[in-house]
Amino acid sequence: MARLNDEVGALLREYADLILLTGGNAFRARSYEKAARSVGGYPGDLAHLDEAGLRAIPGVGDSTADKITEYVATGRIAALDALRAKMPPGVREVTQIPGVGPKTAVLLYRKLGIKSVDELRKAADEGRLKGLPGLGDKTVENIRHGIDQLSLTSGRTLLNTALDLAEDLVAEIGAVPGCEQCDYAGSLRRMRETVGDIDILATATDSAPLMAALLGRPEVADVIGSGTTKTSIRTDKGLQVDLRVVPPADWGAALIYFTGSRAHNIKLRGRAVKQGLKLSEYGLFDVDSGKKLASRTEKEVYAALDLPWIPPTLREDRGEIEAALAGDLPDLVQLKDLRGDLHTHTDLTDGLASLETMLETAAGLGYAYYAVTDHAPNLVMQRMTDDKMLAQRDRVRELDRTYRGMRLLHGTELNIDAAGDVDWPPEFLAGFDICVASIHSSFGLDRAAQTKRLIRACENPHVDIIGHLTTRLLDRRPPIDVDLDAVFAAAARTGTALEINASPQRLDLNDEQVMAAKKHGVKFAIDSDAHSTPALENQRFGIAMAQRGWLTKDDVINTWSLTRLRSFLRKPEAR
Repeated sequence: MARLNDEVGALLREYADLILLTGGNAFRARSYEKAARSVGGYPGDLAHLDEAGLRAIPGVGDSTADKITEYVATGRIAALDALRAKMPPGVREVTQIPGVGPKTAVLLYRKLGIKSVDELRKAADEGRLKGLPGLGDKTVENIRHGIDQLSLTSGRTLLNTALDLAEDLVAEIGAVPGCEQCDYAGSLRRMRETVGDIDILATATDSAPLMAALLGRPEVADVIGSGTTKTSIRTDKGLQVDLRVVPPADWGAALIYFTGSRAHNIKLRGRAVKQGLKLSEYGLFDVDSGKKLASRTEKEVYAALDLPWIPPTLREDRGEIEAALAGDLPDLVQLKDLRGDLHTHTDLTDGLASLETMLETAAGLGYAYYAVTDHAPNLVMQRMTDDKMLAQRDRVRELDRTYRGMRLLHGTELNIDAAGDVDWPPEFLAGFDICVASIHSSFGLDRAAQTKRLIRACENPHVDIIGHLTTRLLDRRPPIDVDLDAVFAAAARTGTALEINASPQRLDLNDEQVMAAKKHGVKFAIDSDAHSTPALENQRFGIAMAQRGWLTKDDVINTWSLTRLRSFLRKPEAR
């Protein structure tokens, strides 16, 4: 079930979008967008706050607090309902297409009556977009591409959203009397960046109480089917959940089967066939005698196939079975291995919490070191200045070691411009402990230009890490067009780490890109890019991408000691 904070954040975000779509004040819309982020990132429960408590949340003023109070009391926001009445809901959906903003969506609605993504696709196919103000051939091509990108993610759920629900379900179903084991399986257990549905597996001799627990969940909107071995429901957010209950003795074989991937399972079954065996969700059997050889645990089943247990994040048929046979499975990096976070923000720029609040939360995670990397001045809306940054540096130095002995690094997130240059001259950059450099604009440059700008950034002796390299946002923006192999080679050559951005909306680099970069000898930083205290815990998703990319501790610079990390940050060109 969604947190109240997330529900209210989504409503405030919708309100901000509708202000723009109905011709309202852009500054007012930005205020509500900021409030939406603040509410979503607030660690406490809104339900426990009075109006004074709500107004204490950064970005939440009197008007926003009134709307939140109204929603908590009535389940509605009258001002939002009024704006909804002025604009068909599909027009807002059109703005979800990468590259289509509110002005374009309103233009399409008013000129062509377009009020859905499907209608826009049809109009583009029929050539009806030509001639509209501001819609040249290149823009129309970008809109087509954006629709295709949106279609790729349609019907899939971000990893964090699916995991939150799955962990709730496992906890509740697992606590039902008679349930012996319960876990989530499928692509979620393999920690893919998005999932199509949630698979829950449990064991019990009597399945009825477990099925009843699922059917009684408040988010159940539709029961697709229910029986003694499987129940399927659809949530109020459209996500399908399948609960399967198997006998306790078959847990291991069923968990392997329903975890997948399909390709991994086919390889396992092929190996079984060569040994005169048969593998299914019910167990591993001798074909001739029909005797069950293994099924109770995953390790038992893998061992009966002469294999070590293979971590779920590797089960994609990308060489893991061959590596297991050769004894070459990687010792995957774990969340507990992270000694620090090297890309974070405070309310000095677009973060939601103060420096001290972020440090206190980070220290509570047990970090040995922590980098503060607020935005640099070329991202104009953040209003950074030299004096502000230097004042923050003084404060960071003052606070070093005061939070459970945690060492502090003062850094910045630089902006890589279209030519590959970054904010501030070399002499100013030399004062930072760490510099992350990221692309925040000019996403539409061609492949050669994007590649050149990133290589130039890698070659800058003061750039230590390239942040969210492809710039993708899983639910909003496609990756830039870039020759990744060329950038990976440059990063390896210059000793520049590449970030695995752990934000569930980014997960950038993704697992396949991590595998490719590792082959070039690249080192990585797993960073939260946190703009709020709850986001500091997103590192688990970055670890998932790193594991899927076969990374070990040695590949990840923020698992290293501070001494080794500082040595790495002194790039040869900057010494």
